[in-house]
Amino acid sequence: MIHITDTAKEKLLELKQEEGHSEEHQLRVLVKGGGCSGLMYDLKFDNEALDSDETFEDKGIQIKVDRKSLLYLLGTTLDFSDGLNGKGFQFINPNASRTCGCGESFAV
Repeated sequence: MIHITDTAKEKLLELKQEEGHSEEHQLRVLVKGGGCSGLMYDLKFDNEALDSDETFEDKGIQIKVDRKSLLYLLGTTLDFSDGLNGKGFQFINPNASRTCGCGESFAV
């Protein structure tokens, strides 16, 4: 399961509305190869259901994760920071053995 902070929830709801997504669109969280540490996070709004999807909810946000990505994401918290040194969405992943300096990629 992925946890969402209150700050991330508010930003996700704001972006969903700004981008004109319907209620059927849910947050999809993916892990794919790339970045300087080997794996990268990807977030998007999606209304497709895949056979490999696991769907769950936190703080009223519906989240879809494919089973392969879920192995890397169990226990992860999604946060958002927009302060002076803010980086946007940030993943706090207890499974990551290292992350790159910018926080965009990780390794397990």
